Amino acid sequence: MTTWLHVHQGVAPLIISIPHAGTVIPQEIISTLRSLSLAVRDADWFIPQLYDFALDLGATVIRTDLSRTAIDVNRDPSGVSLYPGQVTTGLCPDMTFDGEPLYLEGRAPDAGEVDRRRTAYFTPYHQALDNQIARLKRDHGRVVLFDAHSIRSRVAPLFEGQLPALNLGTHSGASADPRLVAVVEAQCETSGFSHVTNGRFKGGWITRHYGRPADGIHALQMEMAQRVYMDEPLGLALPVWAPERAAAARGLLRPLLQSMIDWTLDKAAT
Repeated sequence: MTTWLHVHQGVAPLIISIPHAGTVIPQEIISTLRSLSLAVRDADWFIPQLYDFALDLGATVIRTDLSRTAIDVNRDPSGVSLYPGQVTTGLCPDMTFDGEPLYLEGRAPDAGEVDRRRTAYFTPYHQALDNQIARLKRDHGRVVLFDAHSIRSRVAPLFEGQLPALNLGTHSGASADPRLVAVVEAQCETSGFSHVTNGRFKGGWITRHYGRPADGIHALQMEMAQRVYMDEPLGLALPVWAPERAAAARGLLRPLLQSMIDWTLDKAAT
């Protein structure tokens, strides 16, 4: 029985994927790590809480409790970098975003261990995505996959300065119909939050792999700066949910998700 994978089936043509909010690390991996606190530092903190209203909209929600340190289900399973020439992490990261080693000396996962984790953890997550996309596409003819993420506002090895509040990724326009993207951008424009499309974050492997607008599958990634809804952690301190800021963020996200559902159901947009 898979206890770390959660799938809530909704009826609307919208799937919310939450691949990086987990903080659970299997015991056999913990024993190889330098620090458990360090291993969960780069989590997309509180994303399930931030998006919990999506169930009321009829969205399907797929999320994993597992930390990205155990397996990053938003990376190319072949190991190919999503951002060639730029700093990024892999399928089984051996360093944090800040370049700190995660594993004890000589204990980083070898090829065999990466294969084991790919089979045990990566494959079930993507089988769930495949199943839900197929189900909703049968029901509606097309579907939107929204990959929900967050990240610290400043991560010097990954990008310069402070990240915009909202970072929309569409694989440089390849993963979603431009009319749908325009609908989402309009919501961002009126929100009062700083925003960019296909800036530093253009979408991870989920967005790039599943987004096939010609086949009626539209995939977008939202990378939200964590200052928008929480107090970002300093060092290894735990983050703190900020209710008033989170409420403002949800005030944007609810109409944004609803606008995607409405667009998908609009036969005139086909």
